[in-house]
Amino acid sequence: MTDALRIDFVSDVACPWCVIGLRGLKQGLAKAGATAEIHFQPFELNPDMPPEGENTAEHIAKKYGLTRERSQAARQMIKDRGAELGFTFNYDDQSRIWNTFDAHRLLHWAGLEGKQLALKEALFKSNFTDQRATNDPAALLDAVREAGLDAERARAILVSDEFAAEVRALEDHWRRNGIQAVPSIIINQRWLIQGGQPPEAFEQAIRDILSGAAKEA
Repeated sequence: MTDALRIDFVSDVACPWCVIGLRGLKQGLAKAGATAEIHFQPFELNPDMPPEGENTAEHIAKKYGLTRERSQAARQMIKDRGAELGFTFNYDDQSRIWNTFDAHRLLHWAGLEGKQLALKEALFKSNFTDQRATNDPAALLDAVREAGLDAERARAILVSDEFAAEVRALEDHWRRNGIQAVPSIIINQRWLIQGGQPPEAFEQAIRDILSGAAKEA
């Protein structure tokens, strides 16, 4: 199978299941022998998050009504799924969730530079493995450097409102088109896969799409 796919990956840097979904997607593509252009689309789980952020366990308990025990169990499951896919989640009792709008602005710019995937993965590592704030300019610039992008250009973006309008327009577009949860993976602007699916699920879906066996939803 050599057909190139267009994949719109709607996600947030603060979403652990987006890490799992991206890892599963990449492995599924490899297993299916398929190539794809992945376009990361912005979605903010917590657009009104204050600058100081919130404790992860407290935020999850408040937002989803989970007890502390269930929240801990959910985070352990995420850790285990990440480990299976080669990613380290270093959650602890002090972990926090932060605003991600500046990260999305940098990702929009990285897309124009052809290095969006590299920056997305660097931001995931910075947030979940290194436990650095997604609204910390120093952490964002380190991720930019790790992705092989120009840190001075990124610094100029961060101190301006550049790409803010573009990101907000894209967020509105996906919400208007029914995206209410992430990750949401749209293949060839036609098929939707949601959630942190395992590699096998992505592989089968990709094979079905490429072979023409995929059915309309």
